[in-house]
Amino acid sequence: MESSSSICHVVAVPYPGRGHVNPMMNLCKLLSSKIPNILITFVVTEEWLGFIASDKKPLNVRFRTVPNVIPSELVRAKDFPAFITAVLTKMEAPFEDLLARLEVELPVTAIIADTYLPWTLQVGRRRNIPVASLWTMSASVLSIFHHFNLLVENHHFPADFPEQGNEVVDYIPGLTPTRLADLPTIFYGNGRQVLNIALDCVSSMPKAQYLLFTSVYELESQVIDAFCEKLPFPVYAIGPSIPYLDLKEHSSTTTSLNGPDYLQWLDLQPKGSVLYVSMGSFLSVSAAQMDEIVAGVQYSGVRYLWVSRGDSSRFKDGCGDQGLVIPWCDQLRVLCHSSVGGFWTHCGWNSTLEAAYAGIPALTFPIFWDQIPNSKQIVEGWKIGWRVKKNKVGEFEGEHLVTREEIAELVRKFMDFESDEQAEMRERAAKLGETCRVAIAKGGSSDINVDAFIKDISERHGR
Repeated sequence: MESSSSICHVVAVPYPGRGHVNPMMNLCKLLSSKIPNILITFVVTEEWLGFIASDKKPLNVRFRTVPNVIPSELVRAKDFPAFITAVLTKMEAPFEDLLARLEVELPVTAIIADTYLPWTLQVGRRRNIPVASLWTMSASVLSIFHHFNLLVENHHFPADFPEQGNEVVDYIPGLTPTRLADLPTIFYGNGRQVLNIALDCVSSMPKAQYLLFTSVYELESQVIDAFCEKLPFPVYAIGPSIPYLDLKEHSSTTTSLNGPDYLQWLDLQPKGSVLYVSMGSFLSVSAAQMDEIVAGVQYSGVRYLWVSRGDSSRFKDGCGDQGLVIPWCDQLRVLCHSSVGGFWTHCGWNSTLEAAYAGIPALTFPIFWDQIPNSKQIVEGWKIGWRVKKNKVGEFEGEHLVTREEIAELVRKFMDFESDEQAEMRERAAKLGETCRVAIAKGGSSDINVDAFIKDISERHGR
């Protein structure tokens, strides 16, 4: 047995949401694979333990819980402002109580906390434990929030936002020129209910001892360089913080023959012929728009694998041989499957990173928050996708319905392997995937950054 002084004990605490828990766990799995003498205590609410307790994890990662911040998980989507307020006000005390008990057991080397849990910075300071702030959106979006004062100064922001939508923002450090209409939805409409909360969280970030990005340096080098120059502590891009370690493990231990039915179905489809459709795990489009999307994809004649959360009644006529509808899948394994040629995505940052890693072109249908700028990154920055829904100025409130006829035509063109335009897009996507793989390989940017972070916290621990 090793002495407690030689064990690196990291406490990881994600914001209680799927898009935050997953990248935090992927980071913890990566750390545990690199340090044999590490113990990671992964702190979640009781509700979230119920979601992930049975998930496979390394032996040196253990779960601990704090009480739920709200009585029912239904409130999260129905009243998002109330949920995030509860997270910011009700988790701190039970977390610090738990931390005190953990420290009696084994001294804590460092806390890795979601940036949207700013109270962890005060807890760390009170207990003299360094805190690494993990940002689970793109570095570009953090720069937008971090420089919100520039938006106010240059555009009297956020007054009269719809009328300003086509104006260009070209003064945020590291950010390529972007329309106001392509900023996160939190800046306009109903999203403004949580704008000040988000700004407060970001404004607390410079009080951390480290900043970690789930992004890949090469994907956002200018923005990340700008943060490195501005912040007085180490900034590390350690991504893509997606389950590629699990992917490698699956490839060495299983085949599709004894895998899930959907993988067996994919094995039977021609190479690059399947459109994978997923709208994410939190928010959704209107019922009317969903009806149009389902009909449009079906009318296109393109093969599809569709992850439909809860309600599959829209597929009442069945899919025949054309498609398969499932409630859940291992998304990264699906995107990396040879028969998948495109990804209809809501553009959550984790899904965006998975598309980049898999080298798959994307049809973007953003709904909320950072999904709008992520869509812009996919379509205009990396040039590996098309927009389904055009973000028209003046349509921030309400919804512009994309018809089934428009969708069917778009999907057919997008999945046309005979098209030169599509061949060029697939080539760019493949190069992006190679960039991600090089970053996580030995000596790549993310590999070097993870090692540097480990060295930093270990040396602090040794002092």
